[in-house]
Amino acid sequence: MMPRLLLAMSLLLLASPAWAQQKVEITADKFTIEETKREAVFDGNVVVKHPTVTVWAPHVVAIYGEGGTNDIKSFEATGDVKLETKDQTATGQRAVFTPSDQLLRLTGNVVVINSGGTVNSSELVVNLETNVSTFSSTGGGRVTGVFNSQ
Repeated sequence: MMPRLLLAMSLLLLASPAWAQQKVEITADKFTIEETKREAVFDGNVVVKHPTVTVWAPHVVAIYGEGGTNDIKSFEATGDVKLETKDQTATGQRAVFTPSDQLLRLTGNVVVINSGGTVNSSELVVNLETNVSTFSSTGGGRVTGVFNSQ
């Protein structure tokens, strides 16, 4: 069901303690760690493979705290971003997850497709604490959806 966005829950795993306990494969054309900024930066054809979600993006940045890479403050994928689970696919221009407020924001020509249908919007905000997903549109646009009946 669209409101209980499986993709968002899977992305949560990218920035949670469970992330460290599961095998994650990240490939990119370039990888840079900037210790003074506490940033891990992946550039060029980035693919993040986690057991429950795969993320594709041209650019991915993880900001971490004093606890190192196990203390993720934010995770941001930019460019033509695609997130895929076994049940659905979401695309947009920017995906940001912040563990402190448990919000996942997918912005820029958002399209979410699963067996229940397709939703298009400018922005999707998923509150992983309350399991509330909000699709919105900006600039006079509208949220649109096509749903498959059973």
